[in-house]
Amino acid sequence: MKDTSSNDVAFVASSLRIGIVVSVYHSSVTKSLRDGALAALSSVDIRGDDAVTVIDVPGAFEIPFAARRAAESGSFDAIVCLGCLIKGETPHFEYIASAVAHGVMAASQETGLPITFGVLTTNSPAEAMTRAGQGASNKGWEAAIAAVQLVQIARKFRRKSEGASG
Repeated sequence: MKDTSSNDVAFVASSLRIGIVVSVYHSSVTKSLRDGALAALSSVDIRGDDAVTVIDVPGAFEIPFAARRAAESGSFDAIVCLGCLIKGETPHFEYIASAVAHGVMAASQETGLPITFGVLTTNSPAEAMTRAGQGASNKGWEAAIAAVQLVQIARKFRRKSEGASG
């Protein structure tokens, strides 16, 4: 069995164009997620206005729409989705969390572009801040690195299928 995993994300990462769709709702959390994603991308030499575009959306529910539009634009190699949902007293949380997760997944599947899910679904603001903390445990960081790894996987298999048909 071949190993298709990769911990070496610096393959040619500096040439990638990454879109980051980030909800501004719960901004104290989502700014930390965004900063974590930017730090992760910078750690693999993806930085600057030409390489990274941040797309702000009002809330988590709007993330899938923006992610799909960004993916369809042809401007990006991958999209990172970041947001925060904190459970309240009504079922609203469950409906929004499910819709966002399904919407992001559908956008990725239907466009064929790697789109990662860094949307927190937590029980409290304290839980959210823990997941948006400094370093590699930041879920924005994780989603950004996953996006780069998925681009690497997509390119690996695209090359093999192109070589087989040519």
